[in-house]
Amino acid sequence: MTENKLADLSTDFAVKILKLTDDVVGHRSLSNQLERSGTSIGANIREAKYAHGKADFIAKLQISLKECYETEYWLEIAVRAGIVSEGSVKSLLHDCGTIRRMLIASINTTKENINKKE
Repeated sequence: MTENKLADLSTDFAVKILKLTDDVVGHRSLSNQLERSGTSIGANIREAKYAHGKADFIAKLQISLKECYETEYWLEIAVRAGIVSEGSVKSLLHDCGTIRRMLIASINTTKENINKKE
């Protein structure tokens, strides 16, 4: 159930990122980085669903987690540079934080389950 919610949230998040970057004019490299990291979160969550084992599953979720942090960075840069307003990214930062916390919980739970079996 959590993976489905996580997949749905990350897909919605990717769409919001793409819509935000449509409005960014004259900063192609920033838009590109934001699009790449923001959409990669969900892509890696989807890949984790078909992992070759628990270690691969954890690795895919950890990549998604790193992409969350990177996306937050690019959003912060865009706000500080005055490219987008703080208000326009507030909900994105909230969503990214929610996804990040869910990823951390999923990674930790999977690691705990592995340790219980050993």
